[in-house]
Amino acid sequence: MKSGARALGLATSYAPGAELATVAGVVVRADRVVDGFVFGELTVGGSDSTASLTNLVDRLERPDVQYVFIAGIAPAQYNILDLSAFVEHVDRPTIAIAFEESNGLESAIKSALDGQQRTKALERYRTLSERWPVLVNDNRLFVRAGGIDRDAVARIVRGFTPSGTRPEPLRVARQAARAMDDWNGPARNKTL
Repeated sequence: MKSGARALGLATSYAPGAELATVAGVVVRADRVVDGFVFGELTVGGSDSTASLTNLVDRLERPDVQYVFIAGIAPAQYNILDLSAFVEHVDRPTIAIAFEESNGLESAIKSALDGQQRTKALERYRTLSERWPVLVNDNRLFVRAGGIDRDAVARIVRGFTPSGTRPEPLRVARQAARAMDDWNGPARNKTL
């Protein structure tokens, strides 16, 4: 991995009971230099994650970003990302990463949502490709990807994860989202 290779990390933060999640997008070079930020929102438990995340990439206006990392495929409580549509729109290899092994989200979606919201979330979830494990620094991450083959995914994830379990773009994006959510939280939740 060349030190100047750039990846965009997208991660969210939201408080329990919140209606909106803060999304942070952070551009990080492979040598760990932070090279840009963008912020937005998406609906907790909604269906706007694909539109919100593609909007962030568009607003960032960074054609030099080679890869996109996303923290999970449900960035705000069952707001399921349409990974294929996202990859087609941004036209860059995209890697969605989960940090824990699980049996998937289908049963959780069924118990948490109802009606049309449940139907839409399940339809979107069922279109996702299978996830697979990638060993990084003696830790197993679980990935889904689009626009890139499996061998390249492992190389890229490892190249952007110099230590620990989180690729640097996602680690910094997560911290930025939490900080912005803390700052926005009181204002966002005030009633006028």
